[in-house]
Amino acid sequence: MTTAVVVLAAGKGTRMHSRLPKVLHQAGGRSMLASVLKAAGDSGVAGQNTAVVAGYGIEAIRAALAGSEVEIVLQEPQLGTGHAVLCAQSWWKRHPQVIVVHGDMPLLSAATIGGLARARSESGAAAVLATAAPAEPRAYGRIVRDRERPERVLRIVEEKQATAEQLKIRELNAGFYCFETAALAEALAQLGTDNPHGEYYLTDTIALLAPRGVVAYPLEDDRECLGVNDRAELAELDSDLRRRKVAALLKAGVSVQLPDTVVVDPEVEVGEDTVIESGVQLLGATRIGAGCRIRAHSVVESASVEDGAIIGPFARLREGAVIGAGAHIGNFVEVKKSRIGKGSKANHLAYIGDAVVGERANIGAGTITCNYDGVHKHSTVIGDGAFIGSNSTLVAPVEIGAGAYVGAGSVITEEVPGDALGLGRARQAVKPGWAAARRQTVKRK
Repeated sequence: MTTAVVVLAAGKGTRMHSRLPKVLHQAGGRSMLASVLKAAGDSGVAGQNTAVVAGYGIEAIRAALAGSEVEIVLQEPQLGTGHAVLCAQSWWKRHPQVIVVHGDMPLLSAATIGGLARARSESGAAAVLATAAPAEPRAYGRIVRDRERPERVLRIVEEKQATAEQLKIRELNAGFYCFETAALAEALAQLGTDNPHGEYYLTDTIALLAPRGVVAYPLEDDRECLGVNDRAELAELDSDLRRRKVAALLKAGVSVQLPDTVVVDPEVEVGEDTVIESGVQLLGATRIGAGCRIRAHSVVESASVEDGAIIGPFARLREGAVIGAGAHIGNFVEVKKSRIGKGSKANHLAYIGDAVVGERANIGAGTITCNYDGVHKHSTVIGDGAFIGSNSTLVAPVEIGAGAYVGAGSVITEEVPGDALGLGRARQAVKPGWAAARRQTVKRK
C-alpha cells in the first residue's frame, strides 16, 4: 500500500527570534526538516511520496530542498494544522493513506513512521495516532479513551481546553498520525474554529473519526515527540542527537575521550580502534579510517582520513582533504582540497591547499602552498620522499620532484627536479663587528 507523508513546516517560530524558518534551524548537524525527511525516506513506506507544507520563509525552504523530489505546498494564510493538511489535499488524496508529522521534531524515527503505516493498514482503522506517556508532564493534548472499551480512542483534548480531571491523564498526543485518506478528507470538511486560537485543529479530526475506529500507537521512546519552540529547546535536542551519534560510534568500536566535548555530524563514518580526543569536531561527509587518532581540538570537515593516520592536535582538514594511511598532520596545520600521500608528514604550522603530496614526504614547519593568485586557484605537486624545509613558500603552479629537497626559508616559483636541491632565498651577508659598533653609537647619544 502506497503511503503519502505530509510534513507540516509553515510556522515562523516566533520564539526563535530568527529570520530563518524554524524547521531550517539545525540540530545534530542537519536541519530539523532534513532530519524528519530522512526519517520518512528511511522508513521505506513513502518512497518519493512526500510533501512539505510551508508558509513563512517558503523560498528558503525551496532552496534547502532544491534538487529533491519533495513536493512543496503553500499554506497562506496559516490557519492551523488542520488547514495545513487541507492545503495539500489535492496531492495526498491520490494515496490510500497519509502520514502527517511535524517538521520541528528531529528525534522522529523511521521506525515510528513505518510502524504507523503498518498499524493503520493492518487494523483498517480510520486513523492511527502516536501517543507518549513521559515521566515528566508536558503541555500536550490528552488522549481520551472509551472507559468501557479502553482500546478505543475517543478524542484528543488540548491542554488549554482540558478539565482538571482530564489534565491528570498521562497518555499524551505525540503529534504523528496515519489516516485513511478518504476518511480524513471527510473529517477535514467538518472542522470548525471553536477554540482559543480560532484555528482549524488537526487534532479535532480524531473525535470525528472515532466512530470509524481510531487506534493508539504508543512510542517506545517518548522523546521522539519533543518539538522545538525556542533556542533553549533547540540546544537540548542538538545535545541529544550529538550524544546518540557518539554513542553509536562507541558501540561500533571507536574510542571517544570526554564524549560531551566532541561534535560529530550524522553522516560521519569512523573505523574501528580510532581514538577521538576531547574537543574534536567531525563535520559533514567526513570519513575516518581504522586505527587513526584525531587529537584534541582538531576540526575535520568533509574530508577523508585513511587507516592509521594521526591528525592534530589543533589541526584543520577542510573539504576535499584526503589524508593517506599512516600520514601525520600536526598542530596548527590546515589542509584544503589536497591529497597527502601514505606516510607523509606535515607536523607543524603549515598550509597545504590544492596540492598533491606523494608518499613519505616531509613538509617542514611554516610551509605554505600559495594556491590563489587573486582570481584562480593553482596546484602544487610534491613528489614521493620530497623534503620541504621550514618556512618555505611554494608559489603555485609548481612541482617538486620525487626525492627533491627545498632549503629552509625558500620561495620556490619554478620546478625543482627529482633528487635536486631547490633554494630561493637572498644570499646571507655577515658584517663583523657591526653590532658592537652600533651599541657604542647608541651609548654616545
